[in-house]
Amino acid sequence: MTDRAVDADVDATYEPHPRRWRILGVSLVVGFMSLLDVSIVNVAIPSMRESLGTSAGTIQWVVSGYALTFGLTLVAGGRLGDAYGRRRLMLIGLVGFVLTSAAVGFAPNAAWVVVARLAQGATAGLLTPQNSGLIQQLFRGRERARAFGLFGFTVSMASAAGPVLGGLIISVAGVEDGWRWLFFVNIPIGVVALLAVLWMVPRRRPADDAADNRIDVPGAVLLGLSVFCLLFPIVRFEGGDRSALALLAGVPLFAWAFAWWERRTAARGHPPLLDVKLLRALPGYLNGLLVGTLYFTGFTGLLLVLSIHLQEALRHTALEAGLLVMPFAIGSAISAPVAGRLVSDAGRWLTVVALATMVVGTVLVALLVPGGDPLWAWLVPTLFLAGLGGGAVVSPNITLTLAEVPPAMGGAAGGALQTGQRIGASIGAALLVTVYQVLLGPGDDGDALRWALLAGAALVLLALVVAVRAARRPGT
Repeated sequence: MTDRAVDADVDATYEPHPRRWRILGVSLVVGFMSLLDVSIVNVAIPSMRESLGTSAGTIQWVVSGYALTFGLTLVAGGRLGDAYGRRRLMLIGLVGFVLTSAAVGFAPNAAWVVVARLAQGATAGLLTPQNSGLIQQLFRGRERARAFGLFGFTVSMASAAGPVLGGLIISVAGVEDGWRWLFFVNIPIGVVALLAVLWMVPRRRPADDAADNRIDVPGAVLLGLSVFCLLFPIVRFEGGDRSALALLAGVPLFAWAFAWWERRTAARGHPPLLDVKLLRALPGYLNGLLVGTLYFTGFTGLLLVLSIHLQEALRHTALEAGLLVMPFAIGSAISAPVAGRLVSDAGRWLTVVALATMVVGTVLVALLVPGGDPLWAWLVPTLFLAGLGGGAVVSPNITLTLAEVPPAMGGAAGGALQTGQRIGASIGAALLVTVYQVLLGPGDDGDALRWALLAGAALVLLALVVAVRAARRPGT
């Protein structure tokens, strides 16, 4: 199947659900809430550190620990949704997410915050892959491309709007305990979403219950160990601990063992966690997985470094920092749904143009913003341009990556795609913050920001190179 073959993705047994767009709306609200919690705490780091009276390394676990457990449970959550139904997993995940959000908000000390935050990330990993799974299940052809366009819009907005909403909440609730309200707001939203899922999302069809729904537990453990050996050293590295880097040696070992086990499981006629043989036969999936991982590696660190610089070097409040990075969110909000409508005709070249636009915008931010006066006059147009490019990356890449994946594997395949994004986001955040902090010195704030942003642009440029190669390769 070629990139433009999304139009032909309609099978004879497909019957459009009459409420599919409303169901998608409910699903996207749930997805936005879980993804928002990745970035919304970025602007709260200084106030959390002061309120809890703890170290920067401990507070870093609040940010990175969520990403760690989020990444660990994505593929397993997607496979559970494939096997037992999206509705059931959304309900379980929502209940867990609401309870853990309350636990973070009411936590009496930093240790409880970290533990509750780890649990919250795990429940988010159950929720998020149900979005792509539902889209695979409910939509076909151009409608699926439009639905993924809205999903891409949700991903972009959740990542970019987090600092804005976080800054606004802290400014209203106060610096001392305002960070707690970042988690309390999840409670009413989660309860409303829970009721909407109960009412709107269809139950699993009885015919599906006849399938072999056994869960590949050894495969889940091996994949979890692979992701853990990659993400945990990154989290510890951000906190200043280099000893955990030794765990990186376990990544190729457990990844090989996972691939071997999945092939063995499929050969025995049992459902694998992730059908490696099938996905290897889909070059579009592997290309999209790499593009998405590299893009999130560069993109996530950009906004985090900017937020830190604006607050700690330039002494802006959390709200001011959030508003100053808002042009990126606005640009993403404009381009993401448009890209979802165009991808059926433009194919992978749309992703190429979008990545090139973001590289240009990011380089302009790096060259013009440090030392620019007034700051907003340089930051707004350059971040807006970068946002236009960034918003048009996610939805076309998801659409093209999952175009040939069977709906029965939509949750697990989508979970793997988002695992790559979480891994990329964690690596990118650690790398760019490290570059910024190493170069930081008296009077050198602008240079530190410039080189950190250029490092992020280089990572997005790598995604562009992969996207160009994929676009030029026939049949992908």
